[in-house]
Amino acid sequence: MPEPDTSDDRMVIVVVRSGGIAGLSKQWRTEPAPDHRPHWRRLVESCPWDAVPAASPGADRYQWRIEVDEGDAATRRAQLSDGQVEGPWRVLVDEVRQSATPKRGGR
Repeated sequence: MPEPDTSDDRMVIVVVRSGGIAGLSKQWRTEPAPDHRPHWRRLVESCPWDAVPAASPGADRYQWRIEVDEGDAATRRAQLSDGQVEGPWRVLVDEVRQSATPKRGGR
């Protein structure tokens, strides 16, 4: 009989958008099923976690916080301005937003 897998085999991706004129926050969270994790890992790996693009100046722009928790692996975090959410970051954010129901945060 095979040994049960005791590793924390989960993946949670959280995207939080805050700021803007009203200063409100929205949060989206997805916890992909095991058979969908390879797709999500490719999205996560395609993002330049160690080389975040330069921030673009501007008032009343959104700020984005992206966190990826893969259980036993180190949690990845990025804080991006609205103009930095492009390329692979935009793809990841859009997919998380599409797969999750937003939760409103306060000011």
